[in-house]
Amino acid sequence: MMNDGGEKMYPKDYLYTKDHEWVKVDGDIGTVGITDYAQHELGDVVYVELPNVGDKFRAGESFATVESVKAVSEVYAPVSGEVVEVNETLADHPEKVNEDPYGEGWFVKLKIEVKEELDDLFDAARYEAYIKEEKGE
Repeated sequence: MMNDGGEKMYPKDYLYTKDHEWVKVDGDIGTVGITDYAQHELGDVVYVELPNVGDKFRAGESFATVESVKAVSEVYAPVSGEVVEVNETLADHPEKVNEDPYGEGWFVKLKIEVKEELDDLFDAARYEAYIKEEKGE
């Protein structure tokens, strides 16, 4: 696990949701995945169901399902947008979600429709504080 002081655990240039998704914004494209905390809580991921290119989602709407040895969980869109790319690698290698949640374990790329929704997301420091609060630390 890449926890060397938090930098890799919650990359500073990403934004986070209360539901433990992340988005990395590049222009009007947001790459979306689940956080290190989320993959750790899920345990070993055995299957990921992703949407299709062209599907549209509103912020907070479920767009994917992750099945782990412990549970099946919904993944929610951090912002509204249209899917422009899906991570095909996850079909055969769902373990990438556990191994590299901020890299090879990404889920989709969305064309962001409402940039203002990004203002509702946490930066890394606020997300880390939220996790501690949620865990009762």
